[in-house]
Amino acid sequence: MSASDTLLPGQPVPLPRGPVPQLGGGVYTKDGQTRASIIGVPHHEGSSLAISRVRPHPPAPNSIVLGSVTRLSPQQAMVSITVVDDVPLPAGEEFTGVIRVQDVRATEKDKVKIGDCFRGGDVVKGLVISLGDARSYYITTARNDLGVIFATSEAGATMEPVSWQEMRCPKTGKIEKRKCAKPEGL
Repeated sequence: MSASDTLLPGQPVPLPRGPVPQLGGGVYTKDGQTRASIIGVPHHEGSSLAISRVRPHPPAPNSIVLGSVTRLSPQQAMVSITVVDDVPLPAGEEFTGVIRVQDVRATEKDKVKIGDCFRGGDVVKGLVISLGDARSYYITTARNDLGVIFATSEAGATMEPVSWQEMRCPKTGKIEKRKCAKPEGL
């Protein structure tokens, strides 16, 4: 099993074919559905089903990270990293990442304006490109599947991506600039 098979507490646990297994650690049943009670990966041992706890690890080059934009400057966006390779970090434990202006997109790097790509509070999906300095990791969003995945409009609504560089507020219809991650399934 890989990190992509990681379950969060409350998520349904896929059951094997055949007889219903005995439930082991990290699993419970509610309303007839078997669910995870801890962050972990399901595993089957004989006739029992359990969840093995997944230990979070610090970001490394090529890690996919999720985090919230905390600060903006003309040259970079600071990101508080809370998920590394699909594994949420424990509460109060996060890492700092930096998206530099040259790492926002692959083309027309000289035309990038950080304020047109990110806003404070945006949730960003990025790729760690290096360990950066002693305080932060360098992150890139220069792929189609990387960028803002969640943003709140000035009116307080969850925005919807309409292109790779724009999101729309469903309440007001107003368009705001962002460097959007391509939505999954498109």
